[in-house]
Amino acid sequence: MFFQRIETPGIAHFAYILGGGGAAALIDPARDVERYLGILRRNGLTLRYVLETHRQEDFEMGGAALRAITGAEIAACDHEIMPHADKPLKDGDTFSLGGGISFRALHVPGHTPESMCFAVTLDEAPDAVWAVFTGDALFMGDTGRTDLTDAEKTGEHAGELYDGLHEKIFPLGDQALVLPAHGPGSACGGNVADREWSTLGIERQANAAGRLTRDGFIRHKLSERMARPPYFRLMEEVNLHAGRPLDGRPLAWLSPEDFAGRCANGVVIDARDVEAFAGGHIPGSVNVWQGGMAIYGGWIGCAHDPVWLVADDPQAALDARLALARIGLDRVEGALAGGFPAWRNAGREVATLATTTPRKLAERLKGEGAAILDVREESAFQEGHIPGARHVHAGRLEEKLDDLGLDRDEPVAVTCSVGHRGGLAASLLARAGYTQVSNLLGGMTAWNKLDLPTEKAA
Repeated sequence: MFFQRIETPGIAHFAYILGGGGAAALIDPARDVERYLGILRRNGLTLRYVLETHRQEDFEMGGAALRAITGAEIAACDHEIMPHADKPLKDGDTFSLGGGISFRALHVPGHTPESMCFAVTLDEAPDAVWAVFTGDALFMGDTGRTDLTDAEKTGEHAGELYDGLHEKIFPLGDQALVLPAHGPGSACGGNVADREWSTLGIERQANAAGRLTRDGFIRHKLSERMARPPYFRLMEEVNLHAGRPLDGRPLAWLSPEDFAGRCANGVVIDARDVEAFAGGHIPGSVNVWQGGMAIYGGWIGCAHDPVWLVADDPQAALDARLALARIGLDRVEGALAGGFPAWRNAGREVATLATTTPRKLAERLKGEGAAILDVREESAFQEGHIPGARHVHAGRLEEKLDDLGLDRDEPVAVTCSVGHRGGLAASLLARAGYTQVSNLLGGMTAWNKLDLPTEKAA
């Protein structure tokens, strides 16, 4: 038997290849499929099935591309949301991969109505489930959010999810490996555990879905406050058809002169770290650090808006483009050749962004003061923040800007966990004309390390 997990950085996505007897199944692939095909080729495996646990919301799926290249069948829930399935499955359906490996489809709605888990059994031990591909129904330490299809039915969907897990998944046995579609950092789960692997036995004890009562679990899901990225709507649309092939066009490398002439049409995303961006950047550009590109790039870009990239080096620009492509943003029209140093050395206009430290900010708050804007998730803000801070999620800053009551000419200090989202928010404020913006380096992590004052939300 062949088994490998393939991780996608930035979106905390897991895909899996399971093979036996020369055939393979690929579970929940993303659209950049060449990495999966390379693994299959190197191990002499023919792709027979693409198993889709559900229509993914946070990345573009690769089923359609793989089917076109390999002839593999797409197996998914027999539901109107999955019209592209070649092998539509109902709850309890079984099928064989070959090589002594069999699957049983288990319908577990709640995260989404078409969510399907796949239990794996081996001919050598047919009465014991070896593993279960849980998609977003069950993560390590968490479950998928239940507010996606209708926020007004979050509690109802939580009850459906709880019932499905307790009636169909946990009874598979404590020995079964849990193989979810996401790890920690996913936009589809609020508190995924940082464990390398897990079993149903561990999740029955450590996961809220296992240790809480049904009513307690519903209350737990109702208390979650997770932002919904705007690109989720695009993913819903394109994943109805199992995604699109990756755009194979080469990235255009532009001189500072060409870049300046073209970048006014669209958005300039600077992928450098916050300190480098603060020291100098193209006026009006938005700072989305490399590791956050696959999530926060989707808040800033739009499927129909041109994107222009600034990065530390050519590979970083290519990585940023791929990160955006994984969430369906294909209109990356060009990158600045030579990066920001080329822009600076060409004598082009340069903007800077102020930064501050916890001690300096604490002293300032004792004196002339400043408005504090916290751009973390709502749950993190509620647990503790700088006294008097206002709150908005970093991705919703532009949408909510008029509601925050900030003065464009008064000092504003932005904070997040360590400074990355703060850099994003500060760059958005600067682009909107706020003249005294600073980013708190180290964010609330450094603030709390120094035992500086905090308060909890009322």
